[in-house]
Amino acid sequence: MMPLVTIIMIAVGLSMDAFSLAILYGTLNFERKKTIILSTSVGIFHFFMPLLGNCVGIAIFKLLPIRPNILVGTIFLIISIQMLLSIFKEEEIVDLKGLFAILLFAFTVSVDSFSVGIGLSAISNNNILAVSIFSITSFIFTFIGLTIGSKLNEKFGKISTLIGSIVLLCLSVVYLFQ
Repeated sequence: MMPLVTIIMIAVGLSMDAFSLAILYGTLNFERKKTIILSTSVGIFHFFMPLLGNCVGIAIFKLLPIRPNILVGTIFLIISIQMLLSIFKEEEIVDLKGLFAILLFAFTVSVDSFSVGIGLSAISNNNILAVSIFSITSFIFTFIGLTIGSKLNEKFGKISTLIGSIVLLCLSVVYLFQ
């Protein structure tokens, strides 16, 4: 049961970055179709990026004699610090016109899921289940963020990133001292 709870916590932590940017972009009042396309793109990237990261992780574990929990904890720590630092950066809203802009947005908010994928085998025995949870969670968070963006941007934009970084920071401590 604990691995499933951990996977869900990771999924929420990873999705908070997409959620906070989705709130910001939600202020552009996209059509429903564009909201669904953008959310689906983010979900798809959150499915494949960890799998790609996992392939890299397997190669790293074969080459370097490092304990998986140390690598996973370090990755979570780095991601949480990056998320914390992003709170202090001003975000520039660029209208997402065209497929390339949508894919770039989805890729940008999914890069940290690649890093999590590096240590995915240390977290879960069932990678497909884990990345499916990452994908569905990020789709939902992105969709909700885009949908309510214009109402909540000023209140919760930075707070959601802070929450996600705290979740990943706590998980990094758990893995580093395991």
